[in-house]
Amino acid sequence: MTGHSVEYEVVVVGAGFGGLTMAWELKEAGVRNFLILEEGPEVGGVWRENTYPGCSCDVPAHLYSLAFDPYRDPRVRYPDAQAILSYLGAITDRHGLRPHLRCDTAVVGADYRDADRTWSLTTSAGDQIRTRAVVWAVGQLHRPAVAQLRGADTFGGPMFHSARWDHTADLTGHIAVVGTGSSAAQMIPELARTASSVTVYQRSPSWVLPKPAASFGAMSRWALTHIPGLHGLYRAGLYRAADLVLAPTTHAGWSAKALELVAREHLRRQVRDPELRRTLTPDHRIGEKRILIDSGYYRALTEPHVELVTDPIDRIVPDGIRTVDGIERRADLIVLATGFRAREFLDGVRVRGRGGVELHDRWRTEGRPTAFYGLAVPGFPNLYLIAGPHSFTPTNSNPAVKQHQVRYIMRCLALSARLREPIEVTEQAMATYLNHLDDALDRTVWRDGKATTWWKTADGTVTNAWPGTVAAFGKALTGNNPALSFTVPDSRGGLSGAPQPRPHDEPCRTG
Repeated sequence: MTGHSVEYEVVVVGAGFGGLTMAWELKEAGVRNFLILEEGPEVGGVWRENTYPGCSCDVPAHLYSLAFDPYRDPRVRYPDAQAILSYLGAITDRHGLRPHLRCDTAVVGADYRDADRTWSLTTSAGDQIRTRAVVWAVGQLHRPAVAQLRGADTFGGPMFHSARWDHTADLTGHIAVVGTGSSAAQMIPELARTASSVTVYQRSPSWVLPKPAASFGAMSRWALTHIPGLHGLYRAGLYRAADLVLAPTTHAGWSAKALELVAREHLRRQVRDPELRRTLTPDHRIGEKRILIDSGYYRALTEPHVELVTDPIDRIVPDGIRTVDGIERRADLIVLATGFRAREFLDGVRVRGRGGVELHDRWRTEGRPTAFYGLAVPGFPNLYLIAGPHSFTPTNSNPAVKQHQVRYIMRCLALSARLREPIEVTEQAMATYLNHLDDALDRTVWRDGKATTWWKTADGTVTNAWPGTVAAFGKALTGNNPALSFTVPDSRGGLSGAPQPRPHDEPCRTG
């Protein structure tokens, strides 16, 4: 790399699954001069910020864990948020990452310095940090989408987003929950245990598959404890099963009709009231939005003190919510389970690359956020993303996707070190990738689907989701040589000798 002095070789921004994976790989590769910046008080990312009742993961713990230190508890099948936080904290300590960690430090700006080919990061406190490379591992599900409801300022009780839970709030009165996504499905059964009433405001229903028990049974615990290698086999089986069975639903593939029948039967068994069952039956194809895995949500909705409302909200009134049909329902507390602003990548951060080009300006010009396999953008040397555009899987484990990205980023950093210069992905490699990506997206149920989902804009543009299996994502990155897709900016800020991607590369094969 360049010989100019910097404080760090690499700065990793974010200390969730992606950031900790990146930090571990750097340490394993012998890089000692790196820093992890975390805006929160501790590691954990979205699992630190979501503390609502019932918060848990609907991906099995053995799969929802890191490859270099996989989950090995023979008791727990599905972890709750606290278990995931404890796991990430233990990894931070066990692998000696804490000395590299700086918490309560938000990055608000990143500027590439053409003169010495380094990055200058600006924190919210005004500090400047110099680094040769920066890796953004800030995730997608951490900026709450707060519904803008008329009359919200007139409400007489507490009202907050599910990711900003107020633990002083009284949960024994009349509670309104706006939204019926994953967070709502998890919290509603818990709220129904204590509340006088729970009113759930649904915009559109989701397909729901039954969720096995959170804990393993006695036989499974014995087997996982005493049979060597069974933890690894179980993890591998989950990974392959998700790609084989769940992923095809995004293309109306072989498993879609079978899984829809399972979801319909799950609904029929848990909801006897035909009218309630009708309002909970989606009118979109399974796979158009993220499938919920839950066994308590439907049962909670059948409780006599729980009401499902499908009429749109007109406005908030001082003592509740009025829907468009004119009915006002009492609420002492309103919970906005309205998701996250996941399409706003690096929102609130100014990122300037070569020649002062602003990353968000580039994305606005293109009409959508894009990145080479969700991890690199032309014009931004030695800048990488983990969980960038089009690298979210709605059907498998996202830590696995991040692991594939991290390994490729490590190859890019190694190439940059050999060349002793920063590198960036070429426009031609980016164009080739986007052509294959768009072809793959056109074959999904998302493009012309009826369902609204957080990874798609109102005009149908898909911004977040990967249109294939996680195995295909990993295979595409493994087969792509950074030396053929990345190049070195010349001294004038242009590109020198941009290599061409191999014509037989097919980066978006979805098999």
